[in-house]
Amino acid sequence: MINISRPRRSVLYMPGANTRALEKAKILAADSLILDLEDAVAPDAKVAARQNILEALQTGFGHREAVVRINGLNTPWGLDDLKAFANSKADAIVLPKVESATQVQEVAKVLKESNARPDLTIWAMIETPKAIFKLEEISGSHPLLEALVLGTSDLVKDLHGKHTPSRVETQTALSLSILAARAFGLCVLDGVHLSLDDEVGLKQSCIQGRDMGFDGKTLIHPSQIAFANETFGPSTEEVAEAQERITAYEAAIKSGAGIAVLNGKLIEELHIQDAKRILALANAIQSFG
Repeated sequence: MINISRPRRSVLYMPGANTRALEKAKILAADSLILDLEDAVAPDAKVAARQNILEALQTGFGHREAVVRINGLNTPWGLDDLKAFANSKADAIVLPKVESATQVQEVAKVLKESNARPDLTIWAMIETPKAIFKLEEISGSHPLLEALVLGTSDLVKDLHGKHTPSRVETQTALSLSILAARAFGLCVLDGVHLSLDDEVGLKQSCIQGRDMGFDGKTLIHPSQIAFANETFGPSTEEVAEAQERITAYEAAIKSGAGIAVLNGKLIEELHIQDAKRILALANAIQSFG
């Protein structure tokens, strides 16, 4: 099913405690922003950071999607975070360390009780071994769930693994997350690349994530945005080829054939579905750019 409401090629974490960063985010080329109240904010700064994000949301972030990562509901701040943003201008709520359907359903329940906007969705962070074993349960937990976000830093820590260029340490988790997302019609976002001075590694990670099937990549620094946008967006050549496939296939169907041939390659219905996805993504990028 093609359901590309907007592009999420580049999804940048922004610490809620840093007002300068929140202001700068309004001019960055990221598709989406995760305004963070969890890992990036010290305990004694969490209440102030919550207010910073609320104020920033009032003026908005332009075409950029603004989602808020709250603290877990099992923390002293989580429930207040959730209630504070239930009727804000946030586009989604990101719930950290999701390990069960119950956690997502609890967030949805609080949003309903708070009379939240019906289009305020939920994103689930997948960042623990238990979450990987519960992916099917989590992915089908509630209609408001819109995206799975891989938290590979926490996952590697829990695995007692090491970050490697090939990402062999997270391959199983990454693949299972993509499978779950596709099975339930969810967006799925790759984990961050931690080394800011490793452009080669960033490119390798983005290309690998794209080829595996991720919709985009979470990022920790504005310098990473451009390559994520380039990698996860279709090229001019890909858009042109997608249109050619559709044209050739429609002509074949009109003539009574079930398949078409384009540049020596067979074109079937499955190729047309992918071509339409590429065109939908290209249109979404143009609309929100």
